Amino acid sequence: MLRSVRSKLIAAGLVLGVTGAAAWQLLPQEAGGGEAIRVGTSDVVSSLDPAGAYDAGSWALFSNVYQSLLTIRTGSDTPVPDAASSCKFVGDKLTTYQCDLRPDVKFSNGRAITAEDVKFSFDRIKAINSDQGPAPLFNTLASVKAEGNTVTFNLSAGDATFPFKIATGAASIVDKEKYPAKALREDDKVDGSGPFTLDGYAPGTTAELKPNASYKGQGKISKSPVTVKYFKDSAELEQAWKDHGIEVAHRDMPPAVLAALNPGMEDTRYQASGGTETRSMVFNVRAGSPVAQPAVRQAIAAVLDRAKVAGDVYKGTVTPLYSLVPAGIAAHSTPFFDAWPSPNGLTAKKLFKDAGITGPVAITLGVNTRGANIAEAEEIKNQLESTGLFHLTIKPVEKWADFQKGYAAGEYDAYTIGWIADFPDADNFLAPLVGADSSMNNGFADKAVDELITRTQSFSDRGAAANDFRDLQKMVAQQVPMLPIWQKKDYVMSREAVTGAQHLSDGTGVWRLWELNRI
Repeated sequence: MLRSVRSKLIAAGLVLGVTGAAAWQLLPQEAGGGEAIRVGTSDVVSSLDPAGAYDAGSWALFSNVYQSLLTIRTGSDTPVPDAASSCKFVGDKLTTYQCDLRPDVKFSNGRAITAEDVKFSFDRIKAINSDQGPAPLFNTLASVKAEGNTVTFNLSAGDATFPFKIATGAASIVDKEKYPAKALREDDKVDGSGPFTLDGYAPGTTAELKPNASYKGQGKISKSPVTVKYFKDSAELEQAWKDHGIEVAHRDMPPAVLAALNPGMEDTRYQASGGTETRSMVFNVRAGSPVAQPAVRQAIAAVLDRAKVAGDVYKGTVTPLYSLVPAGIAAHSTPFFDAWPSPNGLTAKKLFKDAGITGPVAITLGVNTRGANIAEAEEIKNQLESTGLFHLTIKPVEKWADFQKGYAAGEYDAYTIGWIADFPDADNFLAPLVGADSSMNNGFADKAVDELITRTQSFSDRGAAANDFRDLQKMVAQQVPMLPIWQKKDYVMSREAVTGAQHLSDGTGVWRLWELNRI
């Protein structure tokens, strides 16, 4: 029987203009029939409206029911046209980006997509400015102009990463006749133009996807409908796999299951791709918070034993991380290791003494209950409290939406959170996390950090930004608004009767359900 193990690392890359890639040719056979392929995940969809979601679970679904102007093909790290026929920078200042729409692209309801729909989709993201939305990703977008079949993006500063940004779920094109301009759409419906239509949706339970026969883009019309099943936690996902309630499992099986994967397993294929998913502790640095003083955050950085977290909690399926930019991404460095090469309670005590802080400092740690997060939080609590300098109260939050609202409102002194790159460039591990109006909503702001982020975005040759990225990482390590903990690969498991699972996810943020089929 066929077994497959595939490892792939998405390297950083950049393209300033992409032109005229046609849709993949379709086989002349009936598509979309048969029993739905059942895909399980413990990721959560926080919103069906692209203006209200900046999370992996939502964007995974968006990849299938919406289109963006650009997308990332499987096996590549370069944006290519999807709803657009071509895109390019105009001039050499990297402040004007222009896309022409494909002439034959339509919403699933039959209405042709216009440049006005694209402008509307971006304008409403900025106008709504949801706390859980992707507005921080478009911090350089000043205005959008629609003229004929052409969309022109005017940027406030040179931004060589802009093509990547409009290849993400944040840039999903919505029907201006179906979505409100200044508020999120509240029903459980989708009007998009992706490879699938949303045929049924039960929040937190299932998404029924039906192949969209009118789809035109870089993907292909699926040969099978797909049912996505959402599970409360990793244990439920594992049980569904054991019970054969699902045929594909992605994000996240328990660490012990992933650690035990091997090529000899019966009726199980798997792949481990990418390696740039990260997890960090984020600190509420607003005035009045017990972690507002840098010395408190630095002391936590000095104590954290990442190797113990990786080994004891995650069974070696994650790798300790010492920078916000993970290994495998150009400009990665290790400033947290350089500052604190090994866990040291004495260093933490000296930081407290020099700052005039008397412990223990009481900290509330917000934790979403998904996966191994609680076990991880307990390990962090034990490590910090063993120094006598801290007292941690873990605040578990089951619903992802409630957790997002909680950290945005500053309800936790610190919280742990994962990050999956929107695109494979160091900028995406810094600008949306520690830049102005960051998606972390932790009150951190630093003019020098923002100026350096703006500078890195101005380099069309991304390698030329490497030194600035390293300086940025040093600045973050000094102030510690976030503390990196680990990075991991992306695991997909599938039954042998299902093909195409090796193309489902590759660390680029695109979830290619249309690649799945049955033998």
